[in-house]
Amino acid sequence: MCAAFGLSPFERDTLLLCAGVELDSSFASAVAAAHGDPRQADATFGLALAALPGAHWSALGPGGPLRRWSLVELAGDRPSTSPLRIAERVLHYLAGAPALEERLEGLVEPLSAPAAPTPSRAELARRIAALWAQTDGPPPVVQLCGRDRAGARAVAAMAAAELGLAMVALHSANVPAVASERAALARLLEREAALANTALLVECEDGEEPERTRSALALVDEVHGVRLLSARDPIPSGTQALVRVDVHELPEAERRQLWLTALGPLADDLEGELDDVVRQFELDLLAIEAACAAVRLGTPPWEASRTQARPRLDDLAQRIRPAANWADLVLPEPQRRTLREIAIHVRRRTTVYDAWGFASKGSRGLGIAALFAGASGTGKTMAAEVLAGELALDLYRVDLSSVVSKYIGETEKNLRRVFDAAEEGGAILLFDEADALFGKRSEVRDSHDRYANIEVSYLLQRMESYRGLAILTTNQRSALDPSFLRRLRFVVQFPFPDPSLRAEIWRRIFPVETPTEGLDAERLARLNVAGGNIRSIALNAAFLAADAGEPVRMEHLLQSARSEYAKLEKPLSESEIGGWT
Repeated sequence: MCAAFGLSPFERDTLLLCAGVELDSSFASAVAAAHGDPRQADATFGLALAALPGAHWSALGPGGPLRRWSLVELAGDRPSTSPLRIAERVLHYLAGAPALEERLEGLVEPLSAPAAPTPSRAELARRIAALWAQTDGPPPVVQLCGRDRAGARAVAAMAAAELGLAMVALHSANVPAVASERAALARLLEREAALANTALLVECEDGEEPERTRSALALVDEVHGVRLLSARDPIPSGTQALVRVDVHELPEAERRQLWLTALGPLADDLEGELDDVVRQFELDLLAIEAACAAVRLGTPPWEASRTQARPRLDDLAQRIRPAANWADLVLPEPQRRTLREIAIHVRRRTTVYDAWGFASKGSRGLGIAALFAGASGTGKTMAAEVLAGELALDLYRVDLSSVVSKYIGETEKNLRRVFDAAEEGGAILLFDEADALFGKRSEVRDSHDRYANIEVSYLLQRMESYRGLAILTTNQRSALDPSFLRRLRFVVQFPFPDPSLRAEIWRRIFPVETPTEGLDAERLARLNVAGGNIRSIALNAAFLAADAGEPVRMEHLLQSARSEYAKLEKPLSESEIGGWT
């Protein structure tokens, strides 16, 4: 402790005086006798000044090591006569009993280096440790960048272990905004680093408030020792240089090895299936371990991986459980053929991009983006459900009202969070009614026009590099910028159904369990409505029939059709319903 905190002999003896009172009852009695008061068994600074050699008043100054590092605490406002007590954490340290500072409980989290680190992460850790070891003076702050938070933690813990240090993590949300409180926390962290031989990792969350990020940077500036900062993107610091280290997602070969190691002998029975899972899901170490635990309990690897990839995206978009299949989708053959081509591109992209070398030519154009255009109710969302079911992937509808922001730069941040979260599991993203964001880029008349164009450009860039399928739906294809359309791989026009298609929809609309009687699909097809409206009419008619205790008949559909047309504020002509009943 003398070496770590620079204690003078008098400061050392003062600390021992306070420790002796706590550790030895006979020592406390001797202190009381020295005070001439049996009730005064606490050490005081006045007693230290009178009894210990080399005494100096500055030992109890706020800038001296005893007070600066909170090694002792003054229980009162009279420096000479108020009780002087050793800090509990320091007492435990002197007694050889490891314990975390109570005021840091719940704020910092100890991190352990992985027992079997992956080669790429281990190499990063060795490079960081070598940087620290070769630097004269204070070690530079290392900034770990990337969306793999668990990977950043593993690299930080391994780099610290290379130097014989333990690692603790502090989330930026726990950093005080008030300067005085932040300074007090910095001193506690420094004291803990000296007592427990620790390094500090400060973790910043993507999309957090700028004030919180500034507080985290300020804390890193105030704390001395081995420090790291992790964030999705580089954070500029105006006070010191931050050494950037990118923590990329694990390569496919390393993910596969993690699966094999975690599953053990069970992996032999899953060889073919495991390859598909590793290629599809970019899970980190913790997610792979959790997925393997589910597999050992009987969950198929694909489903276990889908479950692990969901949590981040569930907070940003609405997950749709696919209920439709190809038999439910009534479309002209050219549109059905295009949808099947989309499924082929998603299913075989790894073969074409990686095994056949297309990815080596660059990441642009590798994203599979599709536009579904057509009037409301023509089957755009159902088609997305069919593709999700066909590919056994999760489908997420992105609420554009929560993505588009009036604040400059916020829309791009929101879109980035959605795409980053979706990358982990290659989920299908459905941007419903995308005209709000993907409309014609305007001529630049003011700063708002300029930033609106930046938003569209950013989206195009992310769609071109997103390794999954992104589907945009619009009611008006003509409203989209032609340059935007050129960067989409597929465009599917969903036509308003003609009478023959409407008749086919009516034949398939009722589940086989629904009792029906006397339904005429050709007459029902005279209703000039889209498939979504047909479903609403059929569902409402089923409720009417169920309430009457009867099978669904034409009279129930007639009543339901009148209600649907009234909702649409559309007249129901005699030519549409003539001869129904």
